[in-house]
Amino acid sequence: MSLATYRKKRSFDKTTEPTGTKSKSTGELIFVIQKHDATRLHYDFRLEMEGVLKSWAVPKGPSTDPSVRRLAMMVEDHPYEYKDFEGIIPKGQYGGGTVIVWDYGTYTPIEPVKNKAEAEKLLLKQLKAGSLKVHLYGKKLKGEYALVRTRGSAGTMPGC
Repeated sequence: MSLATYRKKRSFDKTTEPTGTKSKSTGELIFVIQKHDATRLHYDFRLEMEGVLKSWAVPKGPSTDPSVRRLAMMVEDHPYEYKDFEGIIPKGQYGGGTVIVWDYGTYTPIEPVKNKAEAEKLLLKQLKAGSLKVHLYGKKLKGEYALVRTRGSAGTMPGC
């Protein structure tokens, strides 16, 4: 996905969300989970890949219990700058409601890799195959998590 879908859904003269560009970050891969009180309260799980934030909506929110699986629906990519976004998206706008950063940190693929480029290549391959396995190093969430595609376009995220 590109940022075109993200931009098409928003009126930047009415919202403070970042228009964003692709990141050229060379540090560790980051993840962010945002609590989003829109039409329905949900959490947005975002993983940095290819200079953007690959994103999933998690209706019931994260879980720290590995036996609890949660539905995670992939949504459009978000710009890297969205990692810090908190605020109120005006009512009537796409995603209208309050957004706060709920957790933030770095992540790695579970399989060992040598560098960020190799990590992204592996993660993108896993994403395409429908089984993405990562280790989160957040303030609230720590440990191994998986995004697994099930029937249809939605996937489940064990433990999240």
